[in-house]
Amino acid sequence: MRNGGIILYPTDTVWGIGCDATNEDAVRRIFEIKQREDDKSMLVLLDNPAKLQTYMSEVPDIAWDMIELSDKPLTLIYTGAINLAPNLISEDGSIGIRITSEAFSKELCRQYRKPIVSTSANISGQPSPSHFGEIEAEIKNAVDYVVPFRQKERTKALPSSIVKLERDGTIRVIRK
Repeated sequence: MRNGGIILYPTDTVWGIGCDATNEDAVRRIFEIKQREDDKSMLVLLDNPAKLQTYMSEVPDIAWDMIELSDKPLTLIYTGAINLAPNLISEDGSIGIRITSEAFSKELCRQYRKPIVSTSANISGQPSPSHFGEIEAEIKNAVDYVVPFRQKERTKALPSSIVKLERDGTIRVIRK
């Protein structure tokens, strides 16, 4: 990833396609692999809530409580993204960030020391694979590295809840 590589890896939700979230060229490659319009957003993973302040101009107070109290994976959409690849940030300046608690993705984020893109391992518009066995060969062949961990698991993974925290304090549930 330090050289712009793309990985296929297990997360706290579905398997993800990932890269260095600060590398504009790597982010562009993920859009190409997914055949996704570049105005559609992708989220990033962090291992620790304290790192939010490095990538957000302001973290609303309610975010800290929501992260602490959530009992399932939660992606929060914040406004005021900074220090990330420009093509990863939505037109309105927002970005979805999830603090991962799953062992592998958490350790990957911790050791990499940068946010990692996490987008479902599928072609845009197709169903998200619920486990590694459902990932299309086209995706597996397009990435630079497939993590050889948890590939035999067949437990159906579920996507995260998504909540947008608006600048005016409004909380909008995008996906439960």
